[in-house]
Amino acid sequence: MRRKDREITDPEKIRAVIGECSVCRLGLADGKRVYVVPVNFGHVEQEGHHVLYFHGAKEGRKMDLIRQNGYAAFELDTGYRLQGGEKACDYTAAFRSVIGEGSVREVTDPAEKEEGLTAIMRQSTGRDQWTYGPAMLAEVCVCRLDVETLACKEHL
Repeated sequence: MRRKDREITDPEKIRAVIGECSVCRLGLADGKRVYVVPVNFGHVEQEGHHVLYFHGAKEGRKMDLIRQNGYAAFELDTGYRLQGGEKACDYTAAFRSVIGEGSVREVTDPAEKEEGLTAIMRQSTGRDQWTYGPAMLAEVCVCRLDVETLACKEHL
């Protein structure tokens, strides 16, 4: 990170920033191109490592690239505010963000699918008491991103 004065390294503060975010932007390699797609997500920590879950259709470009590459970058942000000035160059933005990358795969185990879906619902609603029927679990595609690198930054 170039601006060390804006870096957040405290694990509790990183969790707080992630908790405030509502959208994850996934970056997936597609040959020489990059495909970026916004997704709802859920966050958990397992054995000290960050894990992001997201869901969607079983088919499509996102799933094709996940199955093909097994790796993704991601970006989360919250609190964006434009801060004005007298001249154009005086303008800046306040924000808090998290970026990173890691291995990504489709979840096939029904119990882990439930865990992932509950994490997504908790991130979106603040509630974690949900039930999922077998038919729904069979239809939905849940993916898991095991975070390998993560950087958190704020400019307030």
